Amino acid sequence: MMLVALFVLLVFMLGIYLGKKPKNFPPGPSWLPIIGCSLHVGKQVKLAGGRQHVMLQELSKKWNSNVVGLKLGEQLIVTVSTYPLIKKFLDSEDFSARPNNFFGRLRSFGDNIGITNAEGKIFIEQKKFLLRVVAKFSIEQKVKEEMDDLVRLINLDNENVEFGKLIKPPILNTIWSIVAGKGFNRFDRKVQELLRLLDERNYAFDMSGALLSGYPWLRFVAPDYVGYNLIMKLNGAMTELIMAAINDHRQSWSQGKNEDFLYSFISRMHDGRGETNSFTEKQLIMVCIDMFLGGTHTIGPTLDFLCLMMLSHPEIQDRVQKDLDDEFPHDHSIHYSDRHKVPFVEAVINEVTRYCHVFPLGGPRRAIRKTEIEGYTIPKDTTVLFNLHTISMSKEIWGDPEKFRPERFMNGRRRCVGEMLAKKMLFLYFSEIIRKYRILPMADQPLLSHLPQGGIVAVPQYYKARFIPRKIIH
Repeated sequence: MMLVALFVLLVFMLGIYLGKKPKNFPPGPSWLPIIGCSLHVGKQVKLAGGRQHVMLQELSKKWNSNVVGLKLGEQLIVTVSTYPLIKKFLDSEDFSARPNNFFGRLRSFGDNIGITNAEGKIFIEQKKFLLRVVAKFSIEQKVKEEMDDLVRLINLDNENVEFGKLIKPPILNTIWSIVAGKGFNRFDRKVQELLRLLDERNYAFDMSGALLSGYPWLRFVAPDYVGYNLIMKLNGAMTELIMAAINDHRQSWSQGKNEDFLYSFISRMHDGRGETNSFTEKQLIMVCIDMFLGGTHTIGPTLDFLCLMMLSHPEIQDRVQKDLDDEFPHDHSIHYSDRHKVPFVEAVINEVTRYCHVFPLGGPRRAIRKTEIEGYTIPKDTTVLFNLHTISMSKEIWGDPEKFRPERFMNGRRRCVGEMLAKKMLFLYFSEIIRKYRILPMADQPLLSHLPQGGIVAVPQYYKARFIPRKIIH
């Protein structure tokens, strides 16, 4: 009996110790032993409709601080708002690493590999290699092929189009054509399952990894509830498709064969060049996974938002279509190099990127050492989340951020958060879609909301539209 009482006392004391906030930690909700402030944060996320960036903005207001401290299970988390502070944190070498939590390790097979989770010299070397290889390949012919298929599918039932669903396979195929030199069959069962799992992943987690990072031991108790089984299925589905392509490429590879990313990477594996010895099969798989996730989770939702905003702002859709009609005859292909001829089209894309920010929390970082910043002490290995939504909707920066106004981007260039590939795909797909169709609301459809659904990536709420083929006269 004495031993049981002693054990209970030790557990209680440990809970009190673990529930104690670090000295000079940023302000935020109070913590409970073991669980931290998970219950409070979970309640606030629900009140915000699942939109984590809105919840974090409310916490900043409540605590009158643009730096807020949280504890979710085992994880210490600091959230940062407003442009000056976000820039200060991102510019600091002290916050240059990616989170080293269970969710991140599970995503990348236990190592800091790929592009998203890589650090230091490996990150620099791999990113430089990826950008150099991707820059060699043109996606314009592949976009044209995918647009032909997309047009056929839209025209099958153009009065009842669920665009967000239709656009996912073309985006995946365009990216995969760079990776493996060819696309998938959009009706392939494995591809459909992969797209389904990617959707589930978006809604099951937040940028910090949700319950799986805060309570990794729950994978043994409730693996479905915390998303562990989902991640394992998704990793398996992506790895199976990628390994099949890698094996095909290995069998047909020869020295100097660099027609796609896989051939280029395999060639680099053979020549042994590089400072880090990071050109391994595991790294190759993870880079391909990063490209999968990057394309389907950013380009697809942004195009979906573009169509939604054209549906909601017919006067802007009119101007975009007039600009495209004036510059490009009906039989003339649109190239990315033509974008300077239609600056308003680029302005619309940039404004949707701002107004409907698909990554409102950006990429998380980790404190690589105990750090003093803005008068607070950030312990080593704390995860840092950046509320980029506070930049996109800043009155100090934009004046009228709540208004959708593409003209704000007509007098100067905006540095796109995405890479060159994303900008090309957005311009080419959006231009071709708007050029070919008039997007109209469904009959008796209520006013559509521009508020996104919650998840890792902000995506539009469910909607359908009518895509009426346009007759372009020149």
